[in-house]
Amino acid sequence: MGYSPSFKTLDSMTKIEFDTLVSQQAESLKAYALHFTHDDEDANDLVQDTVLKAITYYNKFREGTNLKGWLYTIMKNTFINNYRRFIKMSSFVTKSDEISSANLAYSATNNQGENKFVMDDIKHALSNLSEEYYVPFTMYFEGYKYHEIADYLDIPIGTVKTRIHVARKMLKKSLKSYEEVYSSNWGFA
Repeated sequence: MGYSPSFKTLDSMTKIEFDTLVSQQAESLKAYALHFTHDDEDANDLVQDTVLKAITYYNKFREGTNLKGWLYTIMKNTFINNYRRFIKMSSFVTKSDEISSANLAYSATNNQGENKFVMDDIKHALSNLSEEYYVPFTMYFEGYKYHEIADYLDIPIGTVKTRIHVARKMLKKSLKSYEEVYSSNWGFA
């Protein structure tokens, strides 16, 4: 899986040839992924994410770039983004000893039926967004960085930020009826 003297330039390489070259790096990517994850299954997931991103962003690969170095950079950034996303999500989880009795009583009296209505309203509000706002907002919500969204949509980063901001305002307006309920019961002001 080393350097191939018959390596073609991106211009003369087909997508299938590029995909094959990327797939051939899976073993070395797995070894590199284990340095980050220290877990075999997580390493496999990281390799899969890396290969998927490399194949998806095939057109971003530049002639003369070291393919293995490019893949390692994608992997490192993917790991960092996943780690940040995990930390962000973990910070939202409240430990059981941190739950006040008022919040515990509130959550114990609500059932999943109410949650279903809330989720239906959120889905409805999202479906009302036009595609130009929906795509960048959902990508950002899924953990993509502004520059990744801008590259994917081929628009300036400022436009991405504006569209996400506008989408948030539209969603907040659509879901205004929940603002009082959740801000008073969960301590959000």
